[in-house]
Amino acid sequence: MANKQTQTKYIIVTGGVLSGLGKGITAASLGLFFSNKYNIVPMKLDGYLNSDPGTMNPIEHGEVFVLDDGFEVDMDFGHYERYLGNSAIKDQSLTMGRVFQEIQTKERAGEYLGKTVQMVPHVTNLIQEKIQNTAKKTNADIMLIEVGGTIGDMETELFIEALRQLERKVKKQNMCYIHLTYIPIPGGVSEQKTKPTQQSVKMLQQRGIWPDFIVGRCSENLTQTTKNKISLFASIEPEAVFSAPDLDSVYKVPNKFNEQGFIEKVCENLDMQLDNKNKLESWNRLLNQEKTNNLKIAICGKYTDLEDSYASVVESLKHCEYNLNTNIEIIWFDTENFSQNKSKLSNIDGIIVPGGFGSRGIQGKIDVIQFARENKIPYLGICYGLQLAVIEFLRNVCNTPNATSMEIDKNATNPAITLLDEQKNIVQLGGTMRLGKYLGKLKLGIIHNLYKKLDLIDKNGFVSERHRHRFEVNPNVIDIIENHGLKVCGNSVERNLVEFIELESSQHPYFVATQSHPELKSKLEKPAPLFYGLIQAALELKTK
Repeated sequence: MANKQTQTKYIIVTGGVLSGLGKGITAASLGLFFSNKYNIVPMKLDGYLNSDPGTMNPIEHGEVFVLDDGFEVDMDFGHYERYLGNSAIKDQSLTMGRVFQEIQTKERAGEYLGKTVQMVPHVTNLIQEKIQNTAKKTNADIMLIEVGGTIGDMETELFIEALRQLERKVKKQNMCYIHLTYIPIPGGVSEQKTKPTQQSVKMLQQRGIWPDFIVGRCSENLTQTTKNKISLFASIEPEAVFSAPDLDSVYKVPNKFNEQGFIEKVCENLDMQLDNKNKLESWNRLLNQEKTNNLKIAICGKYTDLEDSYASVVESLKHCEYNLNTNIEIIWFDTENFSQNKSKLSNIDGIIVPGGFGSRGIQGKIDVIQFARENKIPYLGICYGLQLAVIEFLRNVCNTPNATSMEIDKNATNPAITLLDEQKNIVQLGGTMRLGKYLGKLKLGIIHNLYKKLDLIDKNGFVSERHRHRFEVNPNVIDIIENHGLKVCGNSVERNLVEFIELESSQHPYFVATQSHPELKSKLEKPAPLFYGLIQAALELKTK
């Protein structure tokens, strides 16, 4: 990497009016352009008091994203890794819960003896220390900092104040503030309304931060009149106001920013040089290909009320869309009501049972797996989807009707799915699962061939995937399922746990499952192998 910056630059992305506008996509899209030349380190500041999102309900917060180091983080890290191509670490995620926890630990240890511990300066100083330490630890050229929530939220006030103070330390020429806001077009009015943005910018300015750029999220491109009005109230030039219109793919956002000269303006603001935009070339080749096929894929789970609960699963399917020239229609299937919803599985080309927890909706998932297996519909099971595939197979093929999991029945005497040894005495739930990157060894077969095809396996048959689970397949049932045709085709290296299973191609066109979460490492340029295999198998069946 050429021309290491002598001073780390900071790009701060805040949001206004309402949440869910796409701060993470905006930040990741900007970082994409710098990633060829500079070391871009994204960081997320979240105002909630949880230490991390690991114990939150996915319907409330969205997907929990797991890093290589095993830390559980906000789903925006999925965008960062998919766009920037690097692997984040624990330090890049900071919640107010962790900040307060560390402040109290320091206070009890006597680090503030004689002082009254206060929000300012002690909490804000710690936040700045965390940011700058992360920049130093990662050797960052650019820190890409997203502030979660919305300006005006009580939870983020200390983060905003800390960033205002940080500017004095690193100097304004090394900080760039980007404010993403909402431009509504009320029904029956047909006019882009800027008042919410004016108020949002004013709240940010009242906190001592004057944005360098405004990005307006709208259903359409911003008009020049809208840009002029925003620039007037934000005290910036109209050329510093950019459009973020609704697009049919988040991977088209970088192109949209590029067309408007946004990247050049950011470089000018930070006094940086940008050599090229080659990163976009491979993306555009994929994005511009004509999709000549159509498939329906069912995602079957209990968190289907919020699509963000399975964000990385959805993104993995999108990666397959572009690499296999296929339009994929996702059918959301609530497994709590299998009998009422069964008709939704008619004309389905593939089925995914993703990860999950607890006993709610379990019988419906087992019924879905049975439906996929018996009707020769391509099936991919992820984490819980592997465990339930084993249970379904034992019950309906191996004549073991009482097969169950300790997660369903903790008093089961000989469960097919048992608790990992190190989990048996766990009391605290947060951050205590088998988390992060682990090596697996694949045997020859369908899954091995897929990883080899996508060049994600080494010469010794080792693959690396991320995990998030407490339970494992009981070794006592392996011989039973294998004798009936369900093969264990991959085990963990460090403990020989079951990592991958598959039915032989003579029995089923594509019935595979993994204990890992391959969706967490899928990229537009290189889809997760098991998703790629699912779509490939579905296409082959449809064209027969």
